[in-house]
Amino acid sequence: MFATPDESSGRSPHEPAGCPLPGIVAAFTPRLAEFAFEPGFVAAVDQHVAMLRELLYAQGPELLPRPLDRAQLSGYALEFLDALTEIGWREPAGYDYAVLRLTAICWLVREQGLLTA
Repeated sequence: MFATPDESSGRSPHEPAGCPLPGIVAAFTPRLAEFAFEPGFVAAVDQHVAMLRELLYAQGPELLPRPLDRAQLSGYALEFLDALTEIGWREPAGYDYAVLRLTAICWLVREQGLLTA
């Protein structure tokens, strides 16, 4: 579904080959431009970001966001993409649950600097 990174992707030596994060960022970064004129899209992506943070335990005891772990987000993204492949999902012109979730992953990767980690 998404291109796997090549050797120049900045992948850490502890990360398995085939990390989906660079492909997700490449595919969904253009969606971030929609934030400027789609407030509903922004709100929905924000909710997905919050759900991902909670799911991946990115909340510290002092209720401040802590950095996400690249390997955990990558593992989650692989499982999510596998599920989309199983159901034969194709990216729609608008947005659906999968687009919102993948855009949220893209946003988190960029916000946390996970491609350069």
